[in-house]
Amino acid sequence: MSTYESSIRQIPYKQEAVFNMLSDLSNIERVKDKLPEDKLEQMTFDSDSISVTVNPVGLIKLRIVDRDVPKCIKFETATSPVPFNLWIQVVPNGDNACKMKLTIKAELNPFIKGMVKKPLTEGLEKMADLLQVIKYE
Repeated sequence: MSTYESSIRQIPYKQEAVFNMLSDLSNIERVKDKLPEDKLEQMTFDSDSISVTVNPVGLIKLRIVDRDVPKCIKFETATSPVPFNLWIQVVPNGDNACKMKLTIKAELNPFIKGMVKKPLTEGLEKMADLLQVIKYE
């Protein structure tokens, strides 16, 4: 099992506010304009799943499989060229802030692992960048 992690991000909102927004994928509508249109196409989502075509990867469908209120949201792929699990961890950092980290775990053969390490790591950091600038109010 290969593990890829984003850097830990400081979020200037309470843990509960961040968790509540991220654990309901229908909230993507509020931040859709911040997503890179050149990389993401044909995005559909509801409260528990998201489907998006990512250039040059292809179709990726994720669904939430566990919500550990208020600290972790676990996703798994329903469709993906490389099956993986994704965790969004949120921990308090004082009364009005929190820290967030994204983790991907995937079963990869050595050949694929070499090909996807850089894109997966870069993708995680870009996702963390986006999640860090959202207004969680």
